Amino acid sequence: MEEEKYIKRQRIYKTIMLVVLTAFITCIVTTAFISNKYKTGSNIIDLQSFINTTDKSDLTKTLKKIENIVNKYYLNDIDKEKAIDGAIKGYISALGDPYTEYVPANDMEEYTEALMGNFVGIGIYMIKNTEKNAIEVLAPIQDSPAEKAGILPEDIIVSVDGVKYTGDDMTTASNNIKGEEGTTVKLEILRGEEILNFELTRSKVTTNPVVSKKLENNIGYIEIPSFDEGTAEGFKTKFEGLKNEGINSLIIDLRNNGGGLVDEALKIADYIVPSGKELLITVDKDKKEKIEKAKEDVLIDMPIVLLVNENSASASEILAGALKDQKEATVVGTKTFGKGVIQQVLSLDNGSGLKITVEEYYTPNRNQINEIGIEPDETVELPETVTNVLSVEEADDTQLHRGIEILNKE
Repeated sequence: MEEEKYIKRQRIYKTIMLVVLTAFITCIVTTAFISNKYKTGSNIIDLQSFINTTDKSDLTKTLKKIENIVNKYYLNDIDKEKAIDGAIKGYISALGDPYTEYVPANDMEEYTEALMGNFVGIGIYMIKNTEKNAIEVLAPIQDSPAEKAGILPEDIIVSVDGVKYTGDDMTTASNNIKGEEGTTVKLEILRGEEILNFELTRSKVTTNPVVSKKLENNIGYIEIPSFDEGTAEGFKTKFEGLKNEGINSLIIDLRNNGGGLVDEALKIADYIVPSGKELLITVDKDKKEKIEKAKEDVLIDMPIVLLVNENSASASEILAGALKDQKEATVVGTKTFGKGVIQQVLSLDNGSGLKITVEEYYTPNRNQINEIGIEPDETVELPETVTNVLSVEEADDTQLHRGIEILNKE
């Protein structure tokens, strides 16, 4: 029951985050006077001459000339760091690749934490309670210090280390709750009318832990929300726990898993595919191929159903493609997203980072994934009454039901 409640809370959280992260485009209309020449006192800048004489293929020279003009004539103060970040973002944006992005130095730590799927803290999702102007706990993360200490959803955080905070101070409070691994933080919590005090030790927290449960007829179920650092080890631990409970078949749920670390997906594939068989083919800009093969002895030797949907992407498609092509699992659900390119994160000297697309990948049967997706072995749609694929009641989950039916026939 606790696992089912946690899975439900995670899906609710994903829904909230999708709403929060939806982008709104505001069109700003600017009235401008355009002229080839801008006059200021006795000085004349011939912009047409600048355009004609600048080698626009030389980025450094072009930007340097722009910088010189701005420095000489721009009315207001210039934030150099912000200007440089903006120039780099513009260059990267012009590539037209939705997966390549520049990360300023100030954002790099938080970006890396999100990419790896873990951070150091106490493990709670927080929201602003607008009615009370207070910081409310949405949910503790499974196996986190907060969950182990007994912090509950709807708890109100009154103070952190003796400093009181309102809902308007949530960002500051969050930063102070985080800290170095092994250090402690004191929280004053309001639960109903009762004031509670907690002293928690900060530790590494996985934001998207693997969850599992045992279904009817000794079928195991493992949901992988994303491929973060340690996901493969978490998957292995959950499987071994289910095996000790006597399961003889397994459902792996990759629905709404947007990907993550490729190595973690390959490790899980390696638990299932016999040593020596192909898992993944990658091709770089020079058309150089690299073939990843299973290296370990098989850990999971039982019938497997893999659930996917239109939100299963990237590393999820790597795992689905490997298991489908090697006939190690029956893939059930709807066609996957179709992100068949791999990015690397490069750290720059100034502390900023560049996530850049470096390879395209193919399944072992050399099927292209990018902008195509993976077709399941059995296409199963959810009922029309389901309006949100992120939050599906088990009674309405036709994809899960079909997976159970397949395994019951094995």
